[in-house]
Amino acid sequence: HYDALRPSVAFEFSQEPSFGQIALAFLQASFAYSGWNFLNYVTEEVVEPRRNLPLAIYISIPLVTLVYTMTNIAYFTSMTPEELLTSNAVAVTFGEKLLGMFSWVMPISVALSTFGGINGYLFTSSRLCFSGAREGHLPYLLAMIHLKNCTPIPALLVCCFATVLILCLGETHNLINYVSFINYLSYGVTIAGLLYLRKKRPNLARPIKVNLLVPITYLIFWAVLLFCSLYSEPVVCGLGMVIMLTGVPVYFVGVQWREKPKWIYILLERVTYMGQKLCYVVFPQGDSSETEPLTAKAID
Repeated sequence: HYDALRPSVAFEFSQEPSFGQIALAFLQASFAYSGWNFLNYVTEEVVEPRRNLPLAIYISIPLVTLVYTMTNIAYFTSMTPEELLTSNAVAVTFGEKLLGMFSWVMPISVALSTFGGINGYLFTSSRLCFSGAREGHLPYLLAMIHLKNCTPIPALLVCCFATVLILCLGETHNLINYVSFINYLSYGVTIAGLLYLRKKRPNLARPIKVNLLVPITYLIFWAVLLFCSLYSEPVVCGLGMVIMLTGVPVYFVGVQWREKPKWIYILLERVTYMGQKLCYVVFPQGDSSETEPLTAKAID
């Protein structure tokens, strides 16, 4: 039923969409592709990253894009736009229409896909907390790993708690907008920093390099996307900015404020030891933090 793919049918609008709304649609759809950068967060754990990191990206992104595009073509050829909009679970509706007695496969597949996506988020976000703590930007407890399994249990627990808290504060549609806006804002700033370092410090060691046309193109796309999204949905994007900026006072209090009272270091030390006993975690072998007392500054 390829007639459903004709633009006059698939893109039948009750009103003419604005450029800002189209940009916001790109921002929301980008959530489906948000795993493209997960591998960058765990480069430290990748075997032969100079070879395998680019190879994994070159294979995974085209493969996921192909599967995602073909899946949407299947949806549009089997359901009308009205059915797509009214369905709470498009994949389940698709299965009921086409798979008959085997329609139960779709909910299971969606559940497995969801768990896989959550696993990727937890795997990478916990490594962000782990790395931040190792650099001294977060409590030292988050830089510890399980004694036997070598997993950052405290960082995982913090990410899980924060996720549950955020889910209780808003609906999924708005949360996707918040996350997408914050993510792409962070990506754009990172790319801008990359271009800045390529110009100011061209002799830095760069194990993995790409043509400058790639980051410049991405930066232009990022600027247009965020500007239009901010113009069309200022409240949603503004709240995303507020959520991100809540980390600024925490940074100044926790990192920039060097001369803290002694009782704060004592409290952190007790919490750290308690966390070590509960989670059975220690500093990674060879980590300099292992040999430096947490209350060194307070003792000095």
